[in-house]
Amino acid sequence: MNIEKLIKKTIREIPNWPKKGVNFKDITPLLQDKKVFWTIINEMAKVYTGRKIDKVVGIDARGFIFAAALAYKLKAGLAIVRKKGKLPHKTIGQKYSLEYRSDIIEMHRDAIKTGEKVVMIDDVLATGGTMKAAANLVEKLKGKIESIDFLIELSFLNGRKKLKNYKLRSLAIY
Repeated sequence: MNIEKLIKKTIREIPNWPKKGVNFKDITPLLQDKKVFWTIINEMAKVYTGRKIDKVVGIDARGFIFAAALAYKLKAGLAIVRKKGKLPHKTIGQKYSLEYRSDIIEMHRDAIKTGEKVVMIDDVLATGGTMKAAANLVEKLKGKIESIDFLIELSFLNGRKKLKNYKLRSLAIY
């Protein structure tokens, strides 16, 4: 079975959650199945075999799960991007817009060193706003973004357009 079919078979769809008209993609069954989770992390890591990756950046909150496992597999460091006010040390921030509001994400100022090769990861590519803001933070810290990876992509939301200047990979596309 190919990886996209495996992901789509394992993810649970919850209709009308968190609001009417939204079909939420619940990744918890995928995380709970040790064989599926192991297979996905290995698939994510495959393209980086033989390449030196210094940091994997995970986006708050489900992106942390995949970023931590991938960083371990790649023998890389882990950096995290969180919502404003959640990190205890000196941070840099980036404002971004969602469909109906704006928000701010932050990263520790010492999370990425100049020239470090970075892979960024989150569970879902929707509108692309959060990841674009996170990429801006990495670039402010002078990291080199090698790739941005997603478990799944909701293509009908056109998030790729905001990230067109980066190498993107989604393991499953809806």
